[in-house]
Amino acid sequence: MSAPAATWAWLGRVPFAETAALQERLREKIGAGQAPETLLLCEHDPVITLGRGARREHILVPDAELGRRGIAVTAASRGGDVTYHGPGQLVGYPIFRVRRGIVAHFEAMAAGIVAVLDTLGIAAEWRRSQPGVWVGDQKICAFGVHVRHRIAIHGFALNVDTDPAAFDTIVPCGLRTTGVTSIQRLAGSAPSLPVLAPEVAAAFSRSFVFSIAKRDLTSIE
Repeated sequence: MSAPAATWAWLGRVPFAETAALQERLREKIGAGQAPETLLLCEHDPVITLGRGARREHILVPDAELGRRGIAVTAASRGGDVTYHGPGQLVGYPIFRVRRGIVAHFEAMAAGIVAVLDTLGIAAEWRRSQPGVWVGDQKICAFGVHVRHRIAIHGFALNVDTDPAAFDTIVPCGLRTTGVTSIQRLAGSAPSLPVLAPEVAAAFSRSFVFSIAKRDLTSIE
């Protein structure tokens, strides 16, 4: 049997900075043919990340108050504005080759997320004009990537059982007239992240049209 085109791993709850460094290391290995394309799935400690197009005024809370709440602030190499990662949010980093262009890469990620939400009774849609997966005027999944040597890092953040108050600290993705929602809020209950992770990996296997096998990676290498 031929080797799978990609692997995936559930990392558990890990700091954002460590996964950012891991993605860069994996991208170099993938580019050199030393590692398979990899989907990392995880949960982060509370952090506000600033994309390359971020406006600092879209952070609405003083640094001292963020510190009191245990929310860090850090720059990210992805595109886009300000976003939040934290407990109850499934974050995915598909470190994949961009084979059919960046728009197709976004659309494949979105198709996987929409398919998973459909199994939970949530009808959602991808919007290219406001990159994300939406339910009405509420964003449930945000996207952002960085591509070098035609290999993407970063990816998506799906709100599963995320504290809605966390998003009051920012203007999410710079959009002032829309809101943020979650699986818990829409469905009344939500699967745990370790249960949801393999469902997302399977959906990505279908939407990216290649096999993705589970990899045992219990700690950041």
